[in-house]
Amino acid sequence: MTRLDQPTVALSDDVRMPLLGFGTWQATGEQGYEAVLAALDAGYRHIDTATMYGNEAEVGRAVRESGLRREDVFVTTKLPPDRVGRERETIEQSLRALGLDQVDLWLIHWPPSAGSDSVPVWRELLAARDAGLTRAVGVSNYDTPRLDELIEATGEAPAVNQIKWSPSLYDRQRHREHRDRGIVLEGYSPFKSTDLADPVLTRIAAAHDVSPAQVVLRWHVDHEIVVIPKSVTPDRIRVNADIFAISLTAEEMRDIDALGT
Repeated sequence: MTRLDQPTVALSDDVRMPLLGFGTWQATGEQGYEAVLAALDAGYRHIDTATMYGNEAEVGRAVRESGLRREDVFVTTKLPPDRVGRERETIEQSLRALGLDQVDLWLIHWPPSAGSDSVPVWRELLAARDAGLTRAVGVSNYDTPRLDELIEATGEAPAVNQIKWSPSLYDRQRHREHRDRGIVLEGYSPFKSTDLADPVLTRIAAAHDVSPAQVVLRWHVDHEIVVIPKSVTPDRIRVNADIFAISLTAEEMRDIDALGT
């Protein structure tokens, strides 16, 4: 299965990002390697890591040993806030750890500390993209005013903003603000703030003979919101990947949206 066999979203004319990804936070060492290998075997074609996760070497090893073509696996990593001013050095270190010539997406993991300007960091990410070290660049944990600051200063919007997202955090206006700016919204920790025993989710899950977690993931995908569930349990990894036969109705989508505060 190639990554284009799954629903994707365009980041640019030549870069498409699978809407379902595999998160690797806290998945380190041999356990992290085994989890990524299991995810790729289960059909994931998008792996999300970060310099601060300390597992880029394991992620890269799993990608290489998966038997998949490099172009069929979308790899994201992130610049930590303590590396501001050492952007090029950091992406080059990440590429060496991953064993890759380039990543598909490089993100600013968190905005620089309060009062610091994100624009110089953003310019460095754009330069890394233009140098071919990454195919696309974006940010993580940015609010809308900070996104606008980058756009106004450079004329280039981040391709992606990765933020905490789930049905209970659904914010129609914030979703619209990303769409209006041409920024793909990517959600992390989809289950952490979700009550998987919520009657709405259990009812919809029962109607489709799937788990509430699968409903949550399909809800993200149907909104064209990238989602990166994380697990180190092979069975759960496989179940979380098995969402493409589900089709939520418009009414079910509205019911889940209504769980947002």
